[in-house]
Amino acid sequence: MSKERARRREAREAELTRERAVRRRRVARRERRRALVRRLTPRWRRRSAGRLARHSRTERAAIVLLTVAALFLIWSFVDDLALRVALVVLLLLVLPAIVVIALDRRT
Repeated sequence: MSKERARRREAREAELTRERAVRRRRVARRERRRALVRRLTPRWRRRSAGRLARHSRTERAAIVLLTVAALFLIWSFVDDLALRVALVVLLLLVLPAIVVIALDRRT
């Protein structure tokens, strides 16, 4: 009777080792496949977490271009140097508020 139990236990253990080997091969194959996919897919750069990250590239370009245009208009139409400097400083101080009012997405 004990020989029969030992033989059955050996068969169970052999089956378990075969199942473990199959599972290890499956896991290894899955990991190789994942590694290959990770290598082949392009990596996207992470966006920064600063204030400009809230806006798309087009919005940032529009902000810069409109600011440069406003600076050009100030320097071309205003004759007094002190008034030019004051308007430029005012523009730079008010620019964040203008951007928030114009491009805020919370509405």
